[in-house]
Amino acid sequence: MATKKEDSGVYRVTEIIGTSTVSWEAAAKNAVETAAKSLRDLRVAEISKLDMKIEGGKVVAYRARVSLSFKYQA
Repeated sequence: MATKKEDSGVYRVTEIIGTSTVSWEAAAKNAVETAAKSLRDLRVAEISKLDMKIEGGKVVAYRARVSLSFKYQA
């Protein structure tokens, strides 16, 4: 019986902040999709903080702080 090889390697976690004028979900999505343009093999995204930018008493932007993990290439 064949056994499945365990996925092993070295991973890095980096923190980025995405923004959106629409929602926190859109802000997090923007962060991940933008990071994916330059980072390969993204594995996990964890939202660690949500906040809003306020101007003149009104919310003008949603911000999501996202911790991303990606695998180092051998």
